[in-house]
Amino acid sequence: MLEDFERARIADYFTRISASLPNGRRASAIAITHLLPERPVFLHALADIADLRAVLPKPKSIDEAARSEASRHWRCDELDRARFTTAGDLLAYLEDTVPGERVVLLDIGGYFAPALPQVCDRFSGRILGIVEDTENGHRRYLSHGKPPCPVYSVARSPLKIPEDFLVGQSIVFSTEALIRSRGDILYGRGATVIGFGKLGSSVASMLHSRNVRVTVYDTDPIKLTHAMAQGFHTASSLREALQGAGIIVGATGNLALRRSDFERVPNGAYVASVTSSDDEMELDEIRGAYAREHLGPNITRYSRTGHYFYVLNGGNAVNFLHGASVGAFIFLVQAEILAAVALLADQEHETAHHELPTDIRESIAATWLEHFTGAP
Repeated sequence: MLEDFERARIADYFTRISASLPNGRRASAIAITHLLPERPVFLHALADIADLRAVLPKPKSIDEAARSEASRHWRCDELDRARFTTAGDLLAYLEDTVPGERVVLLDIGGYFAPALPQVCDRFSGRILGIVEDTENGHRRYLSHGKPPCPVYSVARSPLKIPEDFLVGQSIVFSTEALIRSRGDILYGRGATVIGFGKLGSSVASMLHSRNVRVTVYDTDPIKLTHAMAQGFHTASSLREALQGAGIIVGATGNLALRRSDFERVPNGAYVASVTSSDDEMELDEIRGAYAREHLGPNITRYSRTGHYFYVLNGGNAVNFLHGASVGAFIFLVQAEILAAVALLADQEHETAHHELPTDIRESIAATWLEHFTGAP
């Protein structure tokens, strides 16, 4: 929970950001969001620049106090990926929530991507654009080639680099906390990190700093060269990478472990993820083959004759167990999201993928530095 002075400080920062953004025309907004303790402050800032019609909390990252506050101010609906994958269902939701309105959709994970082309054609209002927060979601919108509406992605923004680095640290912190809850420790176990993108590389670096032997596997040979240059052992196949692993961290956002891969997970290994189980692991596919035993609220033992391993937090992002905090650095990314919403509402955009202009990013960074560090 935020202290009152912390909340006021964050709100003052967003006020400064909002004052620098275009404000000629407003739009409506629907926001998919992690509803963590600090998030209502961001939602209030969003509501200052757009008409926030609905909040869709990601179900595996909800703080109940934050949900209670959000529900007092805005409509809060259940988020269901399967529902929004169907054009008819997504269209019905938009017609119920923002009929005939100019609307910006804030996304985390590409929920709106599958049905977006049909919905853009049939919606009674106008979808001004999408603002996507994650690499996984960014890829889903890229899969359209030319998107059906403007898409701003902050996933690859330089303002997100500090957050990505600190998320990797929080993943390792939570993984270690769960392992220690069983009376076990990180040390003496080899770790395998699957995926060497921004989060995977941060996880690997943090594990290495804890004196854990790290093997990296990625299907992209360029990323493997990056891992090798940073001193990590690399594997040419997932089969090789899993051999002898005592800790396995999936960081691909695109099924790091499929059904057949679990057969190669070493006995006693701990399996963790940086994102949701639906995106990272085919756990549903192995439930008939393995018995499950809950050893605590966030550790599940999967076993069958001669084989067992432990899955942390049900295969979902382990860092959300401890708040997934990255400190004030999250407000860099949130400010960029606000800026993208304001630009989509105020200006006509080509139907394409967009990034914020460099001068706006630099202004956000300068405001953040002055506000949170006192730097001139």
